[in-house]
Amino acid sequence: MKELTRRGLIFGGAALAAVGVFAGVDRVASSTFVKDEPPLGPDTTVEIVEFDDTGKRIGKIQVHRVRKTLAEWQKILTTPQFVITRKAATEIPYSGELLSEHRPGIFRCADCGTALFDSKTKFESGTGWPSFWAAIASENIREKDDFSLGVLRREVKCALCDGHLGHVFTDGPDPSGLRYCMNSAALAFSINRAT
Repeated sequence: MKELTRRGLIFGGAALAAVGVFAGVDRVASSTFVKDEPPLGPDTTVEIVEFDDTGKRIGKIQVHRVRKTLAEWQKILTTPQFVITRKAATEIPYSGELLSEHRPGIFRCADCGTALFDSKTKFESGTGWPSFWAAIASENIREKDDFSLGVLRREVKCALCDGHLGHVFTDGPDPSGLRYCMNSAALAFSINRAT
């Protein structure tokens, strides 16, 4: 049995409190609901930093934001990916496939492939979700206030496709003091085959 920490119990309890909203969807508990929004115009761009699968920084690029309706996302994503990245749901703690992934590599957005985290910054937080002390590039994520559970949290989203990834907290380890608490279903892992 996994050792539970106070942090894991608090955040796990919040996630479990909403179970049932997505009945029939394994490993997912609701957090918020997102209305279907029309795609942005073709001229909407964002600057992100590209990385190869070894973690080597390629450089900054200006690209058109990935925008699809919820119906379009639902056709191309798995059910857990859709309810987490597009409906801002949360995985049940200790259920995510990438929780124990510690091989060298890059964690990318499951929806659009943008590089988000390097495995060098991953750590065991004891919360039941993959946790990182830094994003691979600040340009590749964006944060916004989230009051969905009645308390202020900082939601983390992919800068390119606006997919919900998780939340960031200020109780992480040095050197940043941050804990990017992410959902496995929002991430895709690429092994660094150069090591």
